[in-house]
Amino acid sequence: MSKVYEALKRAQEERSSVVPRAAENGNATVGPEASTATLMGPAVVEKPPASTKPVDTETWIQDSADTVVTPVITVKVAAQPSGGAGSPTTGTKEHVAIPLQPEHRLPRPAAGRDPRTGQFLRFEDLLKSCVKPSWILDPKTVAFCESNENSAGAEQFRTLRTRLYQIRETAPLKKILVTSALANEGKTFVATNLAQSIARERDRKVLLIDSDLRSPSLHKPLGAPLTPGLSDYLRGQASDPEIVQHGQEGNLCFIAAGTQGSDPSELLSNGMFDKLLDRLAPLFDWVIIDSPPCLPVSDANVLGNFCDGVLLVVRARSTPSAAVERARKELQKRKLIGAILNGIQAMDTYGGYYGYGNQKTEKAEKSLLQ
Repeated sequence: MSKVYEALKRAQEERSSVVPRAAENGNATVGPEASTATLMGPAVVEKPPASTKPVDTETWIQDSADTVVTPVITVKVAAQPSGGAGSPTTGTKEHVAIPLQPEHRLPRPAAGRDPRTGQFLRFEDLLKSCVKPSWILDPKTVAFCESNENSAGAEQFRTLRTRLYQIRETAPLKKILVTSALANEGKTFVATNLAQSIARERDRKVLLIDSDLRSPSLHKPLGAPLTPGLSDYLRGQASDPEIVQHGQEGNLCFIAAGTQGSDPSELLSNGMFDKLLDRLAPLFDWVIIDSPPCLPVSDANVLGNFCDGVLLVVRARSTPSAAVERARKELQKRKLIGAILNGIQAMDTYGGYYGYGNQKTEKAEKSLLQ
């Protein structure tokens, strides 16, 4: 028994010494169940798929649909032994392609926008995305309709336009707030026709905004829809191209006041209006903003912080001088650049001396000044 035991012990020692020697001589496999893997990447493969084709180098797969690059790592796998059971066989190496999972795909920005800021890159890109309703201009309010374009009123707005360009030569001026001391002074009338006068210049781009969320009326002279508009954007219920309207030939765009609510001051001061101007103003030459009166409510003071200058509209023979003085002091720190006297009679102007007070335009001129 002792001889048999010693023989078995020697055989076991000889068998256990075969594996280290084989590993030293080239990573050979031993036994039919041996199948080891040596990885070049962070993947483990115990057995290569039968249908996988060998690849020699690390490759990259291009996903043509989403333009997402998916990496592929290569793995060295020892081949299965070709000899019989118990016969050591030297393993051969082959490469197996294992695709990694693609990374999370971020949503693509809209066409024509900066992928980092979301801002439209060009004015033409905004026009492709904005709303395009059919505007019907009101000839009783818009001085630049075909029947009124040669009136003294239209010429006065051309003069105002020239004054603004002169101011612009000495100081930055693009975003203008139009307000008044009290209601019914004509600020909406002035904002509408000032924007119209600039937009009729060649290649001048103008954005007209109704920020009077309490009593919106700027959409009426344009014959434009009221919603969706500024308030809907400020509540996060509409995007900027959904509220921008382009309803006639030329480069005049319009943002209506939108759905009315009970929180106009809070909406205007929640920071969204400032961001809207930052994104849209670079696309335009001028931004004209119609606001509520500055004395009854605080909205004009809030909006003045976002603008380069303020125009104060005063109705002739109507606005109390005390109210004008209070408004001037209130707006002085908001960059007041001038006052506009509205509602003067046709006989008070000099248009008749230059052919603008003829019988054809007198009737239209009276309706404009009412």
